[in-house]
Amino acid sequence: MAKANSDDPHGFQQFMRLRADAAASYADGDAGPVVRLLTREASTFFGPDGGYVQGADEVLTTHEQGAKAFQRGGENELEILQSFASGDVGYWVGIQHARVRMPNKAEPVAMSLRVTELFRHEAGAWRLVHRHADMLTEKQAPR
Repeated sequence: MAKANSDDPHGFQQFMRLRADAAASYADGDAGPVVRLLTREASTFFGPDGGYVQGADEVLTTHEQGAKAFQRGGENELEILQSFASGDVGYWVGIQHARVRMPNKAEPVAMSLRVTELFRHEAGAWRLVHRHADMLTEKQAPR
């Protein structure tokens, strides 16, 4: 796993642990921790369905609705390939591996997403300003 730069502005490495915890909650059907990380400024979300939403309210609503597709008992892991922060901007890119429980599915559903997230440090906290996630195909997977 790549690490954030050595000067670690504004505690970005610690924040990334919080981000991983928020992603785990989301895979468990709870959007609250992710929603608390969202900026209330200009933001975008390019979702795994191929579409996008723009604007803080629209991104927040999309995240809340998305978590409702999952039920308790999900698992999630962020495989961070790169992360970096400098000044008030940070990012991570990698693979989000999840096994989620969904209504009307007897067994957990496995999914792996290619993810790029951009953050801005605002008023003393890191905020998610852009997320791009799409399905990782077996052809793409290096494992």
